[in-house]
Amino acid sequence: MAYAIISDIHSNVEALGEVLKDIDKAGIKDILCLGDVVGYGPNPLECTDTIMQRCKMTLKGNHDEALVHGAYAFNMRAQKAIDWTRDQLKPGFFSGQAVRKRWEFLTNLALRHEDGPVLYIHGSPRDPTNEYVLATEIGFGPTEKFEEIFASFEKMLFVGHTHLPCVITDDYESKTSSELENKWTYPGKGKAIVNVGSVGQPRDRDNRACYVWVDGDTVQWRRIEYDFAKTMEKIDKVSQLDQALAARLKEGI
Repeated sequence: MAYAIISDIHSNVEALGEVLKDIDKAGIKDILCLGDVVGYGPNPLECTDTIMQRCKMTLKGNHDEALVHGAYAFNMRAQKAIDWTRDQLKPGFFSGQAVRKRWEFLTNLALRHEDGPVLYIHGSPRDPTNEYVLATEIGFGPTEKFEEIFASFEKMLFVGHTHLPCVITDDYESKTSSELENKWTYPGKGKAIVNVGSVGQPRDRDNRACYVWVDGDTVQWRRIEYDFAKTMEKIDKVSQLDQALAARLKEGI
């Protein structure tokens, strides 16, 4: 049974909406979210409510974590976005049940999910929320970091966090989703790390939302157009959200 994996929504309700339409059109029922529901974008409430309703499982990303515990290692632009997002989401003394339920959901997200030989995580098995697993790091062969990562799962590891869709195999080769023509099948042996890309803030110079379908051993990246100009306009209206966060949506960087 095919299922979908989404990640790095970043409060972009326009992108999330179009991705869900694509999932529904395919008749896919189960959706897993690898985290970063919030941060950067202008619609944290709507995105959180939608993820709560639609996703079978949601993990904690670094922005979700910073929302609750503080954005201590973030750049100023990201920190201001998280501070504003917290103001929108955190319950007050007179807050209703819906507000409290939303905050409780984001506070209690799991760090990892295992399904047999497959591991799902936002960042890395070594640091579930913050460590980046970058294909550019493997050009010189085995490293202690990647040896530890590959030792932590049996077959496939699905991650987000970098916003860069790709596959990294345990023979230290990597290919981007575009190099793979947006489709890859597990070869039957070895281990692989699959980055599912970002729904709400793509960074591979393709401004379309990105997520994956998984059907057995086959992974297919989906690139979905959405009204990024509408999201940009919303960001520009919020003084605490840096205008650069809007501009990058158009460029996909």
